[in-house]
Amino acid sequence: MDIGIYRYVPTVDGLVAEVRSAADRGFTSFWMPQIFGLDTLSAYAAVAREVPEIHLGTAAVPIYRAHPMALAQQVLTVSQVNGGRVVLGIGLSHQVVVESMWGLSYDKPLLHMREYLAALLPMLSGEPSSFDGETVISHGSVEVAAPAPKVLVAALGPKMLELAGTVADGTVTWMVGPKTLAAHIVPAINRAAEAAGRARPRVTAAMPVCVTDDIDRARELVAETFIMYGGLPSYRAMLDREGASGPEDVAVVGSAADVAEQLVGIGDSGVTTIAAYEVGNPDELDATREVLVSLL
Repeated sequence: MDIGIYRYVPTVDGLVAEVRSAADRGFTSFWMPQIFGLDTLSAYAAVAREVPEIHLGTAAVPIYRAHPMALAQQVLTVSQVNGGRVVLGIGLSHQVVVESMWGLSYDKPLLHMREYLAALLPMLSGEPSSFDGETVISHGSVEVAAPAPKVLVAALGPKMLELAGTVADGTVTWMVGPKTLAAHIVPAINRAAEAAGRARPRVTAAMPVCVTDDIDRARELVAETFIMYGGLPSYRAMLDREGASGPEDVAVVGSAADVAEQLVGIGDSGVTTIAAYEVGNPDELDATREVLVSLL
């Protein structure tokens, strides 16, 4: 099991500093979501110049926001800069974002992801894309000399996990608890990869982590910080599967020894990378980082 750092940083200079700090402490990967601030891949192009030795993962870029050719150009540009150490996590986002904010149709999301991958993956490998689907049409190629990135699909439901295991390199999750990772995410994607004759997929699990003496207060902080995820249907389904009332119940919280034990247990369940979103006051953040470093 690998340990990476997961964080949203609002400025490019701040992101460079965060990634440099992670690399200097020995972390091999840094993960950032694509929300409503920085364009993650654009920012990573700058980061890659300054910190070339660490893997940079997106968790995740919404596919509705760009044609597959545009995304291929963007991620291959970053791959060229950092020598292939970029991991492309992609996802559907959410119906409320796609329809209410972007004015696009969220009809048939599984089909859209399947067709998007069919158009995208050839271009990432330097091949032309020639695809006519119901939701995606793509004809052309991308001329960027760069190693093909690994592609992870943000998959939670059974059909999306089957797709991820069949054609992609794995999955990246957020706000999924340890029981659900062990009993649902890992076995479902592994079965799909095995049936397709593919290598065992990567499973990157991003989650809040806090080393603290005040567990109740830490869980309250997680609940306040991530309150929106308890109401989004895809995350709500995973929280219900876990038996969790909200994000606070799937955070890894406790003493240094307890947090280390929980993280090791998650790794033993088949998760290949834990992307830790450190939360807490300054002392707790320092203590959390020390435990994560001890597990490298």
